[in-house]
Amino acid sequence: MGVTRPGPRVPRRGERVWQPMEPVASARSGWVPPPAPRRMPVRLSVRDQVLDELRDALLAGALPPGSVHSAPALAARYGVSATPVREAMQLLAREGAVEVLPNRGFRVACHTERDLAGIAEVRMLVEVPVVLDLARTLPAARWEALRPLADAAVTAAAAGDRAGYAEADRAFHRALLGLAGNPHLVAVADDLHRRAQWPAGVAPAARRPTLLAHAAQHTALLAALAAAAPAEDLLRAHLAANP
Repeated sequence: MGVTRPGPRVPRRGERVWQPMEPVASARSGWVPPPAPRRMPVRLSVRDQVLDELRDALLAGALPPGSVHSAPALAARYGVSATPVREAMQLLAREGAVEVLPNRGFRVACHTERDLAGIAEVRMLVEVPVVLDLARTLPAARWEALRPLADAAVTAAAAGDRAGYAEADRAFHRALLGLAGNPHLVAVADDLHRRAQWPAGVAPAARRPTLLAHAAQHTALLAALAAAAPAEDLLRAHLAANP
């Protein structure tokens, strides 16, 4: 005995019926996948924009060590309200770049050569053992993959871009230590590195030849690591230098 199958249900008046979408055919009658999710642009907050501007000014010597600045004056300089300036300055105070002066504003910190030598000593304790351990296990190709970052530092140095070089230098070291696979190590080392980059005393910002010499040490270090040559002295000399 045959089975009677019900026919298609007739929708009532006004009823919405779901219909599957037909695949979209390409010019070759192939399936066209849906577009990838749109990547939204990264928008910095006003505070972060001011923070970047202040860091650049500090590194370039536009805000020299020992100088005092109020939040309203800096706000007028950058065309923003005083609140994001205060927030940015508080972050810089945590990084050791400025000192908070109650009811006055902020004073750019006067780091001494001894201060920077102390930071370099700690960086050596953190970075040197990690890099030497990696040198015993990583193939040459892994070191060569860092060469574009070393080249970017050379480019910034050649342009005399002190702020650009500072970021390129830190990017190189973040990638170098990142090979160890420990993000906590990278975060600690990067904080020390940033502190080491603030100008010492009232000396002018490092000039192009000094930046180029420091950038060349990245290339020399990579060459030694790729060739399995001794690299400890190179790395220590690089960390001890504060352009």
